[in-house]
Amino acid sequence: MDNRINISVLDLGIVVEGQDIPDALNEIVHNAQYIESLGYKRIWIAEHHNTASASTAATAVLIGHIAERTTTLRVGSGGIMLPNHTPLAVAEQFGTLDILYPDRIDLGLGRAPGTDQLTAAALRRNNLSTTYHFPEDIRALQQYFSKENSSSKVRAFPGEGRNVPIWILGSSTDSAYLAAELGLPYVFASHFAPALLLKAIDIYKKNFKPSVYHDRPYLMVGANVIVADTNEEATFLGTSLQQLMFGLVTGNPTKLPPPVKKLPLLFFRPDVKQSLYNMMACTFCGDKEKVRAQIRDFMEKTGADELFITNYIYDKAARFRSFELLADAMELK
Repeated sequence: MDNRINISVLDLGIVVEGQDIPDALNEIVHNAQYIESLGYKRIWIAEHHNTASASTAATAVLIGHIAERTTTLRVGSGGIMLPNHTPLAVAEQFGTLDILYPDRIDLGLGRAPGTDQLTAAALRRNNLSTTYHFPEDIRALQQYFSKENSSSKVRAFPGEGRNVPIWILGSSTDSAYLAAELGLPYVFASHFAPALLLKAIDIYKKNFKPSVYHDRPYLMVGANVIVADTNEEATFLGTSLQQLMFGLVTGNPTKLPPPVKKLPLLFFRPDVKQSLYNMMACTFCGDKEKVRAQIRDFMEKTGADELFITNYIYDKAARFRSFELLADAMELK
């Protein structure tokens, strides 16, 4: 029996200290090419706006850029924040991508804006109510992709008749109910919002309705994973992620900082520790034996079909080594 776990990467195009967005965009491609060689299943790009530390605002453009420079890796969105876009535009963009890179494109959809409210208003031209239309917009998108839309007065060229897999992304129970109702695969953002993970999984699996897309639930969960040759080195590398999350928790987001041997005392204040834990509970850090055990336990506890990981490691060589050690530990090839 094959006990291997499908593992994918979520890439935000994080900008590290000392570099800028052009460097980060190059690194996304390097990450994709390297994980493809190691046997990872897919790379997804997250849509973020007005964030100096992330370079992935033009998500669909980047997906095509990566797909052109890889051969077998699935490439997709983790996700497209659908309220920022019209369903027709998304169908046209991803229909085009699917034609150019057949059977390699995934379309993960999220309800959140991927930014602050002021920027969301600028993206949506003050039509902030689009968040409440998320279920209807997904159905409209499915309709544009369907062959049955050929008799409609509004059609997606390209897009119509394309089989682009749609996934529902979320960090709450609302998204779990929606994915179950629509019979779609579900991705939970436990890499930064783990609080409702098990409750959302239970809701999704208990309420799942088979559809033409999936006859059973399909679940992907996320984790921050840092693997090194020793536990001590992994702990050291992990301080970059801790500093980045601290910036988010305190409302002072930064570029990804280099690791430090000793975190400031402020990080150990009870309220700060709790806030960081609330975001980072699904973080696995250590040598490959330790991380292998952590991931297998996590996948057994969640009953998930697939795992996606983040890549918040400052040094490129250390990041690639982490990808390599994880692939070896989980026997991806």
